[in-house]
Amino acid sequence: TAMIQKIGANTETYLERFFELWGRKCAEKPWLILFIGLCVLVACGHGVKYLKVTTDPVELWASPTSRSRIEREYFDNHFEPFYRTEQIIIRAVGLNNTIHKTPNGPIIFGPAFNEEFLMSVFKLQEDIKQIGASTDWGLDKICFAPLRSKGQLKTDVKECAIQSIWGYYQDDVETFEDSYESNGYLYNYLDRFVACSQNPYQPDKCLANYGGPIFPAVALGGFLSAGEPQTEHPNYNNATAVILTFLVNNHYNKSKLEPALKWETEYIAFMKNYTTTLKPEYFDIAFTSERSIEDELDRESQSDVLTILISYVIMFAYIAVSLGQMRSCGRLLIDSKITLGLGGVFIVLASVVSSVGIFGFAGLPATLIIIEVIPFLVLAVGVDNIFILVQTHQREGRKTDESHVEHIGRTLGTVGPSMLLTSVSESCCFFLGGLSDMPAVRAFALYAGMALLIDFLLQITCFVSLLSLDSIRQNENRFDVCCFVRGSKKDSDGALFKFFKHMYVPLVMHRWSRAFVAVIFFGWLCCSVAVLPHVEVGLDQELSMPEDSYVLGYFRFLKDYLSIGPPLYFVLKGGLDFSKPEVQNLVCGGQFCNLDSLTTQIYSASRLPTSTYIAKPAASWLDDYLDWSGIQSCCKYQPSDGGFCPSSSCKSCNIPLTKGRPSSTDFNKYLPFFLQDNPVDTCAKGGHASYSQAVD
Repeated sequence: TAMIQKIGANTETYLERFFELWGRKCAEKPWLILFIGLCVLVACGHGVKYLKVTTDPVELWASPTSRSRIEREYFDNHFEPFYRTEQIIIRAVGLNNTIHKTPNGPIIFGPAFNEEFLMSVFKLQEDIKQIGASTDWGLDKICFAPLRSKGQLKTDVKECAIQSIWGYYQDDVETFEDSYESNGYLYNYLDRFVACSQNPYQPDKCLANYGGPIFPAVALGGFLSAGEPQTEHPNYNNATAVILTFLVNNHYNKSKLEPALKWETEYIAFMKNYTTTLKPEYFDIAFTSERSIEDELDRESQSDVLTILISYVIMFAYIAVSLGQMRSCGRLLIDSKITLGLGGVFIVLASVVSSVGIFGFAGLPATLIIIEVIPFLVLAVGVDNIFILVQTHQREGRKTDESHVEHIGRTLGTVGPSMLLTSVSESCCFFLGGLSDMPAVRAFALYAGMALLIDFLLQITCFVSLLSLDSIRQNENRFDVCCFVRGSKKDSDGALFKFFKHMYVPLVMHRWSRAFVAVIFFGWLCCSVAVLPHVEVGLDQELSMPEDSYVLGYFRFLKDYLSIGPPLYFVLKGGLDFSKPEVQNLVCGGQFCNLDSLTTQIYSASRLPTSTYIAKPAASWLDDYLDWSGIQSCCKYQPSDGGFCPSSSCKSCNIPLTKGRPSSTDFNKYLPFFLQDNPVDTCAKGGHASYSQAVD
């Protein structure tokens, strides 16, 4: 123990001597130190030119080595990313329920089925479909059209996959308004909805123009009460909101997304204008696009620039006033520290810029958190060191036989070791945070640690030089800023110093005060520990948005009105030969398949949605392909070259089957036919619409 104490004492003595010598050198040649520091700052700050800012939420919060990120990367690379989703949630406001009389008794429909309300929804939907119609980035150029054939040059906007209640009426007003009376009952659009919501796959009247079904749980919202679980047959008639979902093709190659990004920009502008000036009074709208979150994060960072500047100005004013020894009005401009405070704040800001520049050279992408948080963090820590250094210089007065340079050196020798210890400790803590796998946390920790380290180096060099120059000015009774003007000389302690010395410290050090403070803070600690288990882990996406963001309203509507979760994909990687029946039996869910096959297990899980969170059985391309190969009206080929031909024409393949399975040769031969065949009335199992991108 004695040896450790001796080593500690020797280390402290060595550091004091080092910092004292260092302070003298900086005080001897302050202008040279400032010039060198400025050159270094300019060199480091130049790296900002190469800075890349990440706004993609996936790139921000998901570790590249995490399971979810690896699986997503594999899926996107092999099957293309999931569709870009443009969604509008429209809540009916101030509308009554609709009572519809039927032979089975009256049916009550929610406000979302008001006829005028639905007509306004249709008009909005058609206006959105026309955005960019005359350009090369219109909806028809970018949308997901499942029945679009390979090599098809032009797509009609009617072929775009749009999940909307109007799909039950084929986006046709006449079909919607079609009605007739029978046995004293009126049959209209409400009866059509009831029939289609029970079986969205009815080919004669329920399939939308894009050729697929409209799922009522996706097209409607608010049909479940708060806390009510999703059932197999929910009462969609209670809907209070309508949801429009436009699906846009996504691409792994980001360069192919330019048309979609342009359309989304125009779509957002249109919706902002619509919600402020054009929407009916019975509409309450929330909307989003695939790019909305990134756009709002970027907007938030740009708006924070003004906040940062205001904070730095306020802190500058606080430093300038607090560091000064306010003795009298006559010495106000002499004792103030305006120039020194400005220099201190500039050093803090320069350390942030230098840190960003260094990592810009290193190629480490920045995040918007760095722009928003680190300036305040470094400002708070940096100001502490500034106060410690200046206050020590003021309290430890200059000795009679001591020069100005020696005084500065003695001051830095006194506080330098503690500044070193705190700064290095803080930087190391942040650098340890750089070990995190989460990109946003890692970047924040590294940028913050480097900024604090640079801030410390600038404080013991440039700020010490500034302190030396300011001390010379004050000793010569020159005004701050206007150094050519002299004032009167009068030395005394400042009002703030007197307040703490004669009032605050005696009050706090009173024995009853000390006991009171200890009890208060111990109680605070106990309360904090008690509520600790109730702290939720994770990032609430609502907290990441500005308070005036339209996306924030969408998040709230999403929570209140969308009653279905995201899609779930079960991906089987390479290495399986699906042409072999024994491999097929491991996956399929039909006849001759294993009882514990993948599809069967997923089906079993879907029977317990409250515990497995799987709401529907999986759509299996393998089962549909086996069914397709056994239907004579499905597989067709060109007699001339044996190539694929749509199932609506040409000659039947007549695939020979064994136990309902084609041979390995036929399996591989006709699988491309299945993936190119669109479903039609005579062959509903065509796999192009559902599985063209599901088999790699």
